[in-house]
Parts: sequence; structure tokens; C-alpha cells
Amino acid sequence: MKPVEFHPAARVELDEAVSFYESRAKGLGLDLMEKVRDAVGKIQRNPEVWPPHQQSGFRKLFAERFPYTIFYLELPDLIWIVAIAHGSRRPNYWSKRRRS
Repeated sequence: MKPVEFHPAARVELDEAVSFYESRAKGLGLDLMEKVRDAVGKIQRNPEVWPPHQQSGFRKLFAERFPYTIFYLELPDLIWIVAIAHGSRRPNYWSKRRRS
């Protein structure tokens, strides 16, 4: 399995979403974190299975139970998570992100 690297902004998106849900109900943010962790594991095991996002070259996987989509790119040496994007906010805002 290839290692996973998060774009710094994707990590911030996840942390903010976890904090938001945790503030709404104790344990809910941790549940989101678990669902994202599960989704990332699925991506690692089978990165080519999940559908492409438009013609961007990125692929996407929806997190279970929560309105978040994980956008990623399989590179030769790793899986790069570009965004943990809320499904109802600013479509494709992340598409200009580049790996540093």
C-alpha cells in the first residue's frame, strides 16, 4: 500500500469539521474522523476503484454518514489527499491546490 499525504489545507478542513461536529454532540466529531480514516484506508487499498471527478485527474470518495467528499490523486509514490470538502459548499474550490 502506498502512504497517504494530506495537503495542509485538507488537514485543516478535516480538523475544522471534526471540531464543528464535536461541538454539536460529544463523540460526533470523532465519528467523522473515523469515517474519514476508513475512507482513506479504502482509497489506499484500491485507489483506482473510486470514480474520477469530472476531468480534473482527481478521484473522489464520499465519507459515510457525513456530507464530505475526499478528493485525491494517486501518484507514483503516494496517495495525495487534496481536499476534505463539504458537499454543499463552494464546488471545486480545491482544484487549484498543488503539492508542495
